[in-house]
Amino acid sequence: MTDTPSQQYSGPRRVFSGMQPTNGLHLGNYLGALQKFVALQDAFESCIYCVVDLHAITAGPDPKELAAKSREVAAAYIAAGVDPTRSIIFIQSAVREHSELAWVFNCVARMGWLERMTQFKDKAGKHAERSSVGLFDYPVLQAADILLYKATHVPVGEDQKQHLELSRDIAQKFNNDYEAPAFFPLPEPLIQGPGARIMSLRDGTKKMSKSDPSDMTRINLTDDADTIMNKIKKATTDPHPLPEAKEGLAGRPEVENLVGIYAAVSDRGVDDVLKEFGGKGFGAFKPALAEVLAAKLAPIAADMRRLNADPAALDAILADGADRARAIAQPIMAEVRDVVGFWRA
Repeated sequence: MTDTPSQQYSGPRRVFSGMQPTNGLHLGNYLGALQKFVALQDAFESCIYCVVDLHAITAGPDPKELAAKSREVAAAYIAAGVDPTRSIIFIQSAVREHSELAWVFNCVARMGWLERMTQFKDKAGKHAERSSVGLFDYPVLQAADILLYKATHVPVGEDQKQHLELSRDIAQKFNNDYEAPAFFPLPEPLIQGPGARIMSLRDGTKKMSKSDPSDMTRINLTDDADTIMNKIKKATTDPHPLPEAKEGLAGRPEVENLVGIYAAVSDRGVDDVLKEFGGKGFGAFKPALAEVLAAKLAPIAADMRRLNADPAALDAILADGADRARAIAQPIMAEVRDVVGFWRA
């Protein structure tokens, strides 16, 4: 597929990303996404960070808890260093144009494109016919989230690259179908670097996940030092000492994961970490890892507690963010209506 429309697009360089308010955020979310959100504020004209509660209801969360969990994710953004005066932080459902553009894109996207989405297959398992249409259609709403703001760049991990490709396909087809070659940009992926893929503490072949039933598989952003120490001490390893070079991590996924976490949290290279701990056992390494983790996360956890203790102040930030998001989204959606040919009084 040609990139010509993306090359012609002359709007601002804009980042869009979001997280679901389901369960709590963990170390993988911080190292894989939140750190990047913060850094991107210095590299782009505009950064928009959303709490995607419309996506969350595909998983059937408790309606009594959804708003509070949405606030918690927003608090994590701010505690990690996203500045709400520089970036836009808001709740997805507060900007109704997300849903409206998703319907337009439902009429642009093709069933075959969605049937190839591997995440739906993974989540639906053997019972795809029992899954909600929303879960199947999730990537189309994701495309609307991005393109509603004409975002040019999206920070993604490996598991989301396919969805971003779909967003590009939808943008391209819309531009072609409606003879508007430069209307939507083709958003570019910002592939996340070291620390982007943090694995389970119990199985180094599985990604650290909010949905894992065992809390011992992950380090939550709100875990205290004692909890972190306990989880790291019980993390799966093997009976051999740490290798002295990166090559020695091959075939040892749990060890590779812990060393990678240490490197990412301490802002060091893996080889540098192994130079210090190579040849030593986990009795020396694990307490050191727990210590650097606790030091890194303690200020974030404290700031999250402070923010969550004042929901009115947090709601004011989110209301302001929603106003600023709508100021971008509403004119673009009005243009979409004109391009599609909808009646306007």
